[in-house]
Amino acid sequence: MSDKKKIEIRDLTKIYGDGVEVRALDGVDLDIEKGEFLAIIGPSGSGKSTLLNMIGILDTPTSGTILLDGIDITTASQRQRSKIRNQKLGFIFQYHHLLPDFNAIENVMMPLLINGIKKSKAKKIACEMLEEVGLYDRANHRPNQLSGGQNQRVAIARALANNPDIVIGDEPTGNLDSKSSDIIYDLLRKLNKEHDQTFILVTHDERMAEKTDRIIRLVDGKIVENSKVE
Repeated sequence: MSDKKKIEIRDLTKIYGDGVEVRALDGVDLDIEKGEFLAIIGPSGSGKSTLLNMIGILDTPTSGTILLDGIDITTASQRQRSKIRNQKLGFIFQYHHLLPDFNAIENVMMPLLINGIKKSKAKKIACEMLEEVGLYDRANHRPNQLSGGQNQRVAIARALANNPDIVIGDEPTGNLDSKSSDIIYDLLRKLNKEHDQTFILVTHDERMAEKTDRIIRLVDGKIVENSKVE
């Protein structure tokens, strides 16, 4: 793997079904470079989320390989997979999944505390991340006291708190209005450029995909487009 290649995927296949076979992924080959801002698009059932789950080590393929920093995560032990997921990956979902009984700063602190970081340091990092996403003044607000877009910004701060190499977003603006979506995408792009982190986003929104570096289009589990955005 070259120094620039963060992820190298070869002949990735995922088959579901017992009797009636469904190929969610069908021989996918894909290289993703460090610092890329990538969109994966396609119709429902095309394999977008399945591919994202494989990269995020949330599922395992039927066959094929995924190298992340030269490590084959498809054959790694469960302990190795958990370690890589906790240390190298950050996740942003369509629904923010914030803990309702905790305020913004406590939600952002959670993954840091789980990783064994002392409470005082975790709080300092959480404050810095909330400031970076423009929500420091809402640090003591709970999710029900924030708008949808603000909650998603808290979720982004939480995803980035551990300073992951790769940020994975599954429809990160799918539950937001167009104005809030623009704000979130602009924020993700800003963070991508400032921190040189790799962003991989699944989206149905072609307009948002056009704001990324490269578009990967999936149809029936196959890549039918792999193009740089002009």
